[in-house]
Amino acid sequence: MTETTAFVTMDYFIGGKKCRLGSVGEVTKGTVVKIVDVETREPLGPNQNGEICVKGTIVMKGYIGKERSEDFDEEGFFKSGDIGYYDEDKYLYIVDRLKELIKYKGYQVPPAEIEAVLLQHKGVRDVGVVGLPHDLAGEVPLAFVVPQTGVELSEKELQTFVAERLSNPKHLRGGVKFVKEIPKNPSGKILRKLLREML
Repeated sequence: MTETTAFVTMDYFIGGKKCRLGSVGEVTKGTVVKIVDVETREPLGPNQNGEICVKGTIVMKGYIGKERSEDFDEEGFFKSGDIGYYDEDKYLYIVDRLKELIKYKGYQVPPAEIEAVLLQHKGVRDVGVVGLPHDLAGEVPLAFVVPQTGVELSEKELQTFVAERLSNPKHLRGGVKFVKEIPKNPSGKILRKLLREML
């Protein structure tokens, strides 16, 4: 992250410690990280998804020509725009970007979490999830799925697969659309804007 001018977390391979799969490591010395609820801005405990906020000597002071309060909270923590959590041992995990969250009936649903579950299905080669506008709920999750070659998949099968593994707000109420490929940038990031244009 450019705004921190250096690294905020790292894996320490000393003292018998091992890296954690999916984690970006432990917070470095001289840096403080807190996870806050996206709506209430209240601090969250272990294994609770919220916005990652960073404070320390390596963090920039602000953007030129922009009010500091837009990007920093009242305690001086930089609002990263990343959604994540820390575990019981203080290892940090990044789940998604705040701007990518699907807003379902007041719940903040990370598309990456639904994508990770769908990729566990043996018939799914690739997937991208976006929020489908909905009059009553705000948005509902919709999955664009690239099936494995020669595999027959149904929308109902994948909706059930997700419903059996994730909480109610993360169910595929927007349905499933089967596509030939998921649009991505050169670094492999899903281009959700292009997926939304396919709705």
